[in-house]
Amino acid sequence: MKLKPLDDRIVVKPQEAEEKTAGGIVLPDTAKEKPLMGKVIAVGPGKMQDNGKRAEVSVKKNDIVLFGKYGGSNIKLDGVEYKILSESEILGIIEK
Repeated sequence: MKLKPLDDRIVVKPQEAEEKTAGGIVLPDTAKEKPLMGKVIAVGPGKMQDNGKRAEVSVKKNDIVLFGKYGGSNIKLDGVEYKILSESEILGIIEK
């Protein structure tokens, strides 16, 4: 199944939560924090402006982005969890 976001929406595949602490302690599922970063899977064409043109979206496919803990909508397609966010819910892009 293919998902095409509309307007300024972005589909992100959240990264998995850490399994261990820095000290090597294995965390149970209930102690894991929600992931706050993920890989951009698809990007919409941009928000329609009053002049009839689309505003360019700041992120592109394969970018690693940061987002808020409770931002976006969670969906599941073909057994894989995704998050759909508005461009304004993206906090930043991780550059290597």
